[in-house]
Amino acid sequence: MGNMISSSSSIQTRTKTMTMLSSSSLQTRTKTVTMLSSNVYLPDECWEYIFKFLINHDTNDIHSHLKPLSIVSKQFLSVTNRLRTSLTVYNPTCQLFRRFSNISSLSLSSFYDGLFGRFSNISSLNLSSYYDGDLDDILLQISGFPLKITSLNLSNQLKIPTKGLRAFSKNITTLTSLKCSNIATLYDTDMFFIADCFPLLEELDLSHPTRFKYDKTAFLFAQDLSLALSKLRKVNLSHNYFISDELIFHLFKNCKLLQEVSITNCWGITLSGIAAALRERPTLRSFSSCYSLSWCFSDPLTSPFIHSLVSLKGLTSLNLFAWRISDELLSSIAMEGLPLTRLDLPNCKGYSYTGLFTLLSKSPRIQYLNLKEARFLNDQRVAELSLFLGDLMSIDLSRCERLTEAAMFSLVSKCPSLIEIKMEFMSIGKESVRNSNSSMDCIVNSPLKSLYLAFCKGLQDETIERFSSIFSNLQLLDLYSCQFIYDEGIDQVLRRFRNIRHLNLANCSRVDLLVGMNFELPKLEVLNLSCTTVNDETLCAISKGCRGILQLNLGNCHYVTWKGVKYVVEKCTQLREINLKNCRKVHDKFSSMLSSSPFLRKIIAPPHFSRVMDAVFTSILKVLY
Repeated sequence: MGNMISSSSSIQTRTKTMTMLSSSSLQTRTKTVTMLSSNVYLPDECWEYIFKFLINHDTNDIHSHLKPLSIVSKQFLSVTNRLRTSLTVYNPTCQLFRRFSNISSLSLSSFYDGLFGRFSNISSLNLSSYYDGDLDDILLQISGFPLKITSLNLSNQLKIPTKGLRAFSKNITTLTSLKCSNIATLYDTDMFFIADCFPLLEELDLSHPTRFKYDKTAFLFAQDLSLALSKLRKVNLSHNYFISDELIFHLFKNCKLLQEVSITNCWGITLSGIAAALRERPTLRSFSSCYSLSWCFSDPLTSPFIHSLVSLKGLTSLNLFAWRISDELLSSIAMEGLPLTRLDLPNCKGYSYTGLFTLLSKSPRIQYLNLKEARFLNDQRVAELSLFLGDLMSIDLSRCERLTEAAMFSLVSKCPSLIEIKMEFMSIGKESVRNSNSSMDCIVNSPLKSLYLAFCKGLQDETIERFSSIFSNLQLLDLYSCQFIYDEGIDQVLRRFRNIRHLNLANCSRVDLLVGMNFELPKLEVLNLSCTTVNDETLCAISKGCRGILQLNLGNCHYVTWKGVKYVVEKCTQLREINLKNCRKVHDKFSSMLSSSPFLRKIIAPPHFSRVMDAVFTSILKVLY
């Protein structure tokens, strides 16, 4: 009976707790859980359920929300460790033993034991930031753990680590996604090796190798390769100059589950080759390609190619970067009624407003639209197109030089789902303010969350003030290199954008940033002040008003000293990354203080300054052990 009463009481407590959690902000809910943990005992399974509930209500950065919970108690640490499903291993983490061999008897093997023993439920592993080490060795070590990894990122390496991957594939058979982009030297045999090791791969990225070494006879076995990768759903082979028509034909033909393909800058592929491949896979949902220089001597778009493209009746995403397209192509897509939700036409030539109008008027499902460098657009035409874009969530109109903020206001007022706008290298500024009054009056509580305005040379304080009055929900603001913004404009940003999480003020050289301003941005997580005149007073203000900051970029800030950085590191206890590149006044006194920061993980150090990294290694050792 006593157990039943205890169980009933526990259930009531949990129910009450969940009610409290659902009705407050994530920060408040986390504090509530912390207080409850000291008064209520719940088994790990219950706390795990509560933490998942918290995370599901704010998925911007899951792991940053787990960190405050993990330091409450050993029980919470254990629970949050099990909830972590992804892990990124940085190069300094694995090199610290070489630098600290005189203070620790820990071997590299015991390091892996601690790391993967602690995070035993990871399904996604990112090794793309692991440089200058033996990647074969780390994969050999990982293969000895009973992990169920489904996604592996090995990008930015000198070569494919074949020895380690072979051992990995024998013991971890759950892998379905492999990313190996930006490999310094990629061999044609690597593709066959990967197919042999991971026949169940569903996603493969071999894009952007620096060099590609191949045997001209290797791809005579293109059909065999495609059959070995028959489970592929998504493949990215961009910037592989020796990918041939024959290879993509067999991939499209034999990979019957294939849905997404990216083959930008594959100069060995012809238009006729792409057309033939598309006809083999009519169920394709996403296609991305870049216009090749080798096509310039042929007809830009032939009727067979257009027919092949519009035969993709389930196509939802189309990216034709820098293609020489035509109104005929756009009209054909409109006539076939393809269910496009994403359309990317950046830097495209050969089409006009007529073709674009025809397509968008017949594509009511468009959510993501990229019209970068569509120079025929003006404010009136954007206003007309916005009538067809009721589902639009993101648009890029960068380098459409005839547009002003009037176009922006038209989009925001007529596209109720719009949350992201990119209008970089534009004519947004004081001259067009009067023309946008009527459009702005129609905007009430805009849902816009991200606004990119980099290199808008005419952007001034008056325009920023107007934005701050209508974009109250803004979370990201990029003002990179907006040279005519002064203190008054930044003051409006700091006072009115209360929900801002990411703020880029890099290279805003006319602003005496933040000095003397009384502001508080509790949600700010990423702040870029590189190439500005910020000083220690600025950093003192940040340490008071931006306590939750996670990333701070102070690169090339020549007036910052170690004292100012000390303010930030000591007061902003959530800080994880700081960039001090070329901050020449930050010297060795700073290094002894870094290990006191509980979450600091990544530092780009000032020139000739090595002891900073030693302090970071010490901090890593403290956290892991």
